[in-house]
Amino acid sequence: MPLEHTTPLSHAHGTPRAAAVPPVAGARRSDLVPAPAPLTMPAHRGVDPPTLLAAHGCWYPSADPTGEHVAFICDRAGVPQLWSGPARGTEVHVLDGDPDPVTEVSWSPDGRWIAYTSAPGGGEHTRVLVVRPDGTGRQVLAGAEPGSSAHLGCWTRDGTALAVTVAPPSPVRSEHAGPGHLMSEAQGVPPAGGKTKKARRFERDGPALGPARRGGLAVYLVDPDAATAPTLLFSEEGAASLRVCDVSADGRFALVRRGPRGRREALVLNIAEGRTTFDLHVADGDPWIGRFSADARTLWLRSDAEREFAALLRVRLDEEGRSPGLSVAAEREDSALDLLSVPHHGRWAVLAWNAHGATELESVGLTLDRAYDAIGPRHHPVLPHEVVTRIAPVERGGLFAALSGSRRRPGIWELDEALVPSRTGWSAQDADAVPPGRPPVRPVPLRCEARDGLVLGGWYYRAPEQDPGRPAPCVIHLHGGPEEQERPVFNPLYHELLGRGLDVFAPDVRGSSGWGRSFVDADLGAGRFAAIDDVADCAAHVVSLGYADPLRLGVMGRSYGGYLTMASLVWHPDLFRAGVAVCGMSDFATFFAGTEPWIAQSAAAKYGHPEHDRELLRSLSPMSRIDQLRAPVLAVHGEHDTNVPPTESAQFVRAARDRGVSARQLTLRNEGHEFLRADNRRLYRRAAADWLQQYLRPAPS
Repeated sequence: MPLEHTTPLSHAHGTPRAAAVPPVAGARRSDLVPAPAPLTMPAHRGVDPPTLLAAHGCWYPSADPTGEHVAFICDRAGVPQLWSGPARGTEVHVLDGDPDPVTEVSWSPDGRWIAYTSAPGGGEHTRVLVVRPDGTGRQVLAGAEPGSSAHLGCWTRDGTALAVTVAPPSPVRSEHAGPGHLMSEAQGVPPAGGKTKKARRFERDGPALGPARRGGLAVYLVDPDAATAPTLLFSEEGAASLRVCDVSADGRFALVRRGPRGRREALVLNIAEGRTTFDLHVADGDPWIGRFSADARTLWLRSDAEREFAALLRVRLDEEGRSPGLSVAAEREDSALDLLSVPHHGRWAVLAWNAHGATELESVGLTLDRAYDAIGPRHHPVLPHEVVTRIAPVERGGLFAALSGSRRRPGIWELDEALVPSRTGWSAQDADAVPPGRPPVRPVPLRCEARDGLVLGGWYYRAPEQDPGRPAPCVIHLHGGPEEQERPVFNPLYHELLGRGLDVFAPDVRGSSGWGRSFVDADLGAGRFAAIDDVADCAAHVVSLGYADPLRLGVMGRSYGGYLTMASLVWHPDLFRAGVAVCGMSDFATFFAGTEPWIAQSAAAKYGHPEHDRELLRSLSPMSRIDQLRAPVLAVHGEHDTNVPPTESAQFVRAARDRGVSARQLTLRNEGHEFLRADNRRLYRRAAADWLQQYLRPAPS
């Protein structure tokens, strides 16, 4: 159904205009997405598993209001689960012993609940749960209905409600429908959540994907104590993403992140009146884009609006939530603001800057004086690892940070009020990062030039026992996204390949983040052909340096990197001896027909519209050039992947075999688009390394 337009705001000429969206009078439910129905789980206390891994990772910390206890994600039982323990102790325990992987964690401001997101069966449909700090009272707040999905938003400042994004059951094929025709499981299904309050709706952006593919998303405020019914903040037809990042202390305004990749927006929503009062383009990457000051008169925002690199913006707000203007509070010439973390009191913030892949951390004071825009003083702690992936501030001062490095597993460190870091007692030691007897490898940054003159970046890993004066077999590894970035973090796959005597070059081809907004947009539309050529140019560069043997080159990647692997094998058939394509798209037509509605909406903004750009997408699909395939290929896929369905790998493997090319598919059970279980990750690493070693390092005769 058409929804009223939300007017883009201009901040260059005076006060922006509020874009009114009239409230839906007397609305009892969303006509797009029914309210979530909280589900109480059976009596359950987390029981620590009998076997714990010494070499484990800990990440995504969230501290209680006192800063004395931390909830976090840990895979020491073989799967990412919710754990908790004292900040300065060693005894931690699992809060949810189910085998469903956990992806996000948030401790409530009042300390009574811990919210988290899990993926039943390891698939892509997630649900939002809460549990008390002692492991009791566990319940599913949203996403309990089979086929539906829910995502974590912020807590209200008093901790009485949690914002959750809800998607209805995904469209499925009708047995009578032709190819590409989809119908929704939710058609005719009554609302599951009972009474709700004020529905707010905003227009989707981008061309329509057709009624059966649009789907919808809605954001609700849910009370874990069930004292009040879920409150519908707004819903959006055809939404690619929605997340409430903050609710002002007085409850009048919500900060919402919405939109597809490359076209993300920050919205300020006047909750009572049901209208947006401010919007601005924001960068891709971390979804937690900003926070309101304690008095809701200032919005601190991470944005790359009208600039190459994301910076910290100060947005002034009036009593109605409109902005008379904004200013840049902190910026760097060649570095993007990766993470922004502001405690509830809003007196200071922690900024994580992305300096060509590595993190530079900075703590700054935030002034509420509206007479000037200065911030500071600034403090720059020295970090023991290269990359910060999550920041959890403590109200009294200090913070917890999830750190990762090229030679260390992810761990959580506490930084005190003087920002002196110390490792938590339950994070794995650095010595556990790689198998005994295998030295860790620190990568070397490389820059190379594409054939059209664009400068690309990347990291080169040299196998430990490689003859430094001799070209070696080399694997070009391509990250996903495309907007992800290759960063110097610990990657067990790389160490598996290095242990087989294979070098690894992990480049950032055009479309990657970390190198500016123009670089991210350089692969849009027909620019994707140049991104495919970037892979060949990166291979040629490491050959020209004498690092790689031109007769023993392999290529592999996951997600978009899996697509790029298949594309490189058919566009440059004589360059690579073997390939490993993981969860990649082989044909854009079948991908759009089978993926989730919100994934399709976002993908259309990045790759092209499945109808309007049909010919372009066909020519960009690896299946359109399958006759050119020469190199043997291994395809790997999770059985529950609904982002990129496993049929994308199956049809590529089948077509390769039909043409006499050696091809295999490895399907990982109980996995989705991400491989999260230790046994499956180990199987995947070894299978990929076996395949590449077979063709790049044949046994001597």
